[in-house]
Amino acid sequence: MQKLLLAIDAVSTWIGKTAAWAAVGLTLLISWEVFSRYVLNEPHAWVLDAQIMLYGTMFMLAGAYTLSKNGHVRGDVLYGFFSPRAQAAVDLVLYFLFFLPGVVALTWAGWAYAQESLAIREQTFSATPLPLYPFKFVIPLAGAALLLQGLAEIARCVLCLRDGQWPSREHDVEEVDVEKLKEMVHVNDGDAAAGGRP
Repeated sequence: MQKLLLAIDAVSTWIGKTAAWAAVGLTLLISWEVFSRYVLNEPHAWVLDAQIMLYGTMFMLAGAYTLSKNGHVRGDVLYGFFSPRAQAAVDLVLYFLFFLPGVVALTWAGWAYAQESLAIREQTFSATPLPLYPFKFVIPLAGAALLLQGLAEIARCVLCLRDGQWPSREHDVEEVDVEKLKEMVHVNDGDAAAGGRP
């Protein structure tokens, strides 16, 4: 079971890291448009729509990745004091009450929404319209990826209830740890207080 959970984590990670490349595209597109608008005096009507679609793609596809890293925001004030079994019980109830209905609805409705958009070959409303229907298919894709990762998280809750500890998950980027950062640059608090260098 653990191998399957880690495989699902790996798929979610791959989707998230692939979608993150949209940030590069956004940066290049916005930089080019600023240059074109203010230096060449040639603005493009379609660029704003392209920016919104790229950002939306990146944002939607990051959901499963973030869930696989246990990175979504939660009220940790009390939750952090619970035992692993109590945490798993709370998570399991919340997954069934809120997560599954919401994500299934997102995926189901998103698929119908994308198919309607494809049927009419929907475009943006601008002087230079862009095809909108390919980006609408991101909605059910993101929903399906989130649902798959959510099922893996539900399985983790069940395993934690059984074993009393959380199963391992794939590790990736962590938040900055100041102590680790100090070790990396060979600084200790005594040197920093004295203003000296290592």
